[in-house]
Amino acid sequence: MLRLHSYNPAGTRRIGQRLARYLKPGDVVLLEGELGAGKTCFAQGVGKGLRVAEAVKSSSFVLVNEYNGRLKVYHADLFRLGSPDEIADLALEENGTDGLLLVEWPDRAPSEMPQEHLRIRFSIEDEGERKLELTAQGKRYEDLVTLFAADFKSTGEGR
Repeated sequence: MLRLHSYNPAGTRRIGQRLARYLKPGDVVLLEGELGAGKTCFAQGVGKGLRVAEAVKSSSFVLVNEYNGRLKVYHADLFRLGSPDEIADLALEENGTDGLLLVEWPDRAPSEMPQEHLRIRFSIEDEGERKLELTAQGKRYEDLVTLFAADFKSTGEGR
């Protein structure tokens, strides 16, 4: 597990932007945490890092938004999901094979999430401070976290 800290929304976006350097088609990143913990800010940073032209946002009525950049980004926000059965119809895992699948609120339908993924848990520590815990499930994501941790260690950021 890798623990990082962000002290403002811009910092959370920078961490997402930096992670984007390591993402490949077929990757799955699950974003967990309470409302206001930084999930969407992080997703916006990933979008910027992948050179997505428009701002990544959490829509009120659309469960999955699609963005084009260096990778296609499928951004799912499951907060308003009525039942886990609704997500099966979206076929997220199948649709995300040609790009990045980025899921906010994956705990709303845990049985529908791919077994191998990068899970990022956001928590509010103090006013403005956020803790991000990155947990890898599968070899691809273990390697990704190792590379990402070395990147942060080399610059002294993220503590």
